[in-house]
Amino acid sequence: MALERNLWEKAVDFHGHVCMGLARGCRVAQAAMQVFKERDIDEELVAIVENDSCSIDAIQVLIGCTLGKGNLIYRDYGKSVYTFIRRRDKKAIRVTLQDYPEESSAELKNLREKVFSGKASTEEKELLKTKNEEQIAYYLSRPLKEVCIVQEIATEIPGKARIFPSVTCSSCGEKVMEPRARLKNGKIVCIPCSEDYTRGW
Repeated sequence: MALERNLWEKAVDFHGHVCMGLARGCRVAQAAMQVFKERDIDEELVAIVENDSCSIDAIQVLIGCTLGKGNLIYRDYGKSVYTFIRRRDKKAIRVTLQDYPEESSAELKNLREKVFSGKASTEEKELLKTKNEEQIAYYLSRPLKEVCIVQEIATEIPGKARIFPSVTCSSCGEKVMEPRARLKNGKIVCIPCSEDYTRGW
């Protein structure tokens, strides 16, 4: 089943422009909607995302898991992998994306390198634009099973978002969530004010 046009338009309106990442995110969101048959209202669903690409905006607007509600959890792994969990029955799925058929072709790779390095001709820029449009159309129109792999998994359910007390940084004077505060020379500081020691974390 292709993506419904109204869902695509809603995602584009939220995100601000049309791009491949958004198209891929819409299909991931569609896969989650097919399994769970609901959009999140108040943390019933949790999304764990492993990248910070444009795809995340589609998940926020279509699934309703958001950073502000605390049920969009970002893990900086640089992977196009997405986990969705429903709290009430512990049902969880992991969604990965299939590559576009030409994604790894040498021609497309060389074309992208030329455009991104600023060495492409006008014709080459137009060709890449056309190919990007073709990829977006492919991801939006193909049956879901051809663009997404959905696996049911067992996983831990993250705790619900909590509100913590704030403390004042002794260096900059700004408020900081207590669990994120640090001690520096025996005084409470925020993370940015503590970072003159750079070894490790």
